[in-house]
Amino acid sequence: MSNFYLMTRAAYTKLSGPVARAALRTGLTPDSITILGTAGSVVAALTLYPIGQLWWGSVAVFFFVLADMLDGAMARERGGGTRFGAVLDATCDRLSDGAIFGGLVWWAAFGAHSTALVVATLICLVTSQVISYIKARAEASGLRGDGGIIERPERLAIVLTGAGLSGLFGWPVLLDVAMWGLAAASLVTLAQRLHAVRTSPGAMDPMPPQPSTPSSEGDAA
Repeated sequence: MSNFYLMTRAAYTKLSGPVARAALRTGLTPDSITILGTAGSVVAALTLYPIGQLWWGSVAVFFFVLADMLDGAMARERGGGTRFGAVLDATCDRLSDGAIFGGLVWWAAFGAHSTALVVATLICLVTSQVISYIKARAEASGLRGDGGIIERPERLAIVLTGAGLSGLFGWPVLLDVAMWGLAAASLVTLAQRLHAVRTSPGAMDPMPPQPSTPSSEGDAA
C-alpha cells in the first residue's frame, strides 16, 4: 500500500470512530451505508458532471465517498465485517469509479468537445477496473497482485481535485492535466501489478487440468 493511502486511512480512522458509533446507534448497518454512499456518488457523478457542474459534482461525490468509507469504521466498531460485506464494498467501489469517469467522459465528449480528454478519461475508466480485477483475480489464485504507484485513494484524489478545480476556476486545462497524469500513472500501476503477479511464488507453475463438463463441451463445440 502507498504511504498516501496509509496516512489518509489512519487519519480517517481516528475521525470516523465517533461518527460510526453514532450511525450504529441509529440502526444503520455497514452494508446500508455502503449502498447509500455508492448510490449518492453514482447519482451525483452522472447528473452533475455531464452538464458541466464539475465543482459541485466533485464536492457531492467527495461527500458520498466519505460516507461510503464509513462502512469500514462501522464494521470495526461491531467487531469486524462479513465476507459478503467485503464483496459488496468492492463491487460498489467499482460502480462508483465507473460512474465518476463515465460522467466525465460524457462531459469531455459533449461539453468540452475534446477528443484528447475523452481518450484520457476512458483510459482512466478502463484501468481503474482492470487494476482492481488484477488484485482480486490474483488473490483468488493464491498470488500477490497489490501495490503500484496509484491506488483508489490517490485515483479519487486526483480526479476529484482536477475536476473540481477545473470547474471552480474555469480552467479546463486542469482537468486535462489530471486525466492524462492519472492515465499514465494507472498504466504504470497496471504493469506493476502484473509484474507482482508474475513474480509471486508459484505463479509460473502449470495449472491443473480442469474436468470437462457437458456445458463446457457444448460451448467448445
